[in-house]
Amino acid sequence: MKLPFEKEYRNAYHQKIEQIFDSNFWSEGKMVREFEDKFSAYINCPSLAVCNGGAGLLTIFEYLNVKDCDVIVPANTFWATSVAVKKAGGNVIYADCNQYDLCISLESIKRQVTKNTKAVVVVHIGGHIAFDIDEIANFCNKNNLFLVEDCAHAHGAVYNNKMAGRWGFAGAYSFYATKTMPTGEGAMVCSQNIDFLNWLKLYRNYGKNVVDGHVEYLIPNGFNYRMNEFTAALGIVQLERLPVILEFKQKLAEKFDTIFDRKVELPKGMISGFYKYIVFDYELREQTGQVFGRGDMGYRIENLDQTLPNTEWVAEHHKCVPIYYGWDKSEWPVEKLKEALL
Repeated sequence: MKLPFEKEYRNAYHQKIEQIFDSNFWSEGKMVREFEDKFSAYINCPSLAVCNGGAGLLTIFEYLNVKDCDVIVPANTFWATSVAVKKAGGNVIYADCNQYDLCISLESIKRQVTKNTKAVVVVHIGGHIAFDIDEIANFCNKNNLFLVEDCAHAHGAVYNNKMAGRWGFAGAYSFYATKTMPTGEGAMVCSQNIDFLNWLKLYRNYGKNVVDGHVEYLIPNGFNYRMNEFTAALGIVQLERLPVILEFKQKLAEKFDTIFDRKVELPKGMISGFYKYIVFDYELREQTGQVFGRGDMGYRIENLDQTLPNTEWVAEHHKCVPIYYGWDKSEWPVEKLKEALL
């Protein structure tokens, strides 16, 4: 797998690097603020930059004070989701997924809720928004549960004109090197709760507030989760480039739709960012593995006496067809692609 980065975007990034050098601010400067503003406008939700996606989730759980409370997490997610809960002192309660979208099951959430439950995490797996997000959000609202969205896969995903991170209390996007919009490391935390965002501005910088040159520490347990100026500059360029990446993926997905019958079928109103193209029960000659396999299941990592049937089924039956930006066969006609993949 190669990460292409075209010359025009390299030049744009180099220009921003020069601006950083000229500014004398390598951290806490205007690039981070510009990136935050532009990403907020893109997803139509206020956003703040942090150093990585796991840290983004951790800040949300710290603010919600989940210590000694239960947080319901899908078993088929990257381990970082569970670790963020644990580092904030919460108890991870694993829920099953749906077979049709790989995302957390509302019925499983209902079975896992107790008086000690404080939050539910929806992971938008594979590039699309969880199909049942409206129903899950309504359930959480009615039961006074905080809904947290893990948006690490969801760049460019839209459901009924809303982007990921706008259903819950807060969400976290990752810009890790393998994501649809990579900056190597980095993340955005989005929320419509202004009190939380004002808190996060301080918390990500050791809880520090500076007024007229005087430093005061308003949040004693704050820590360094800042994004630096160089990462933010790359993020600005990657956000400008994102439509090109999404168009590439969506055109390739249209070809795949004519080849594969057993796949994730998107509902009306859903636009996927196609972090992955997920198919079921095919023997593929070329693939990019699985979104999450048996070894990624949270309850297996923790050696818990638990089995979730849909999670197990998905791990056994799904594979991912190559859809990463720059795949060398993307321009092939459908018949040639079919021969190469099947």
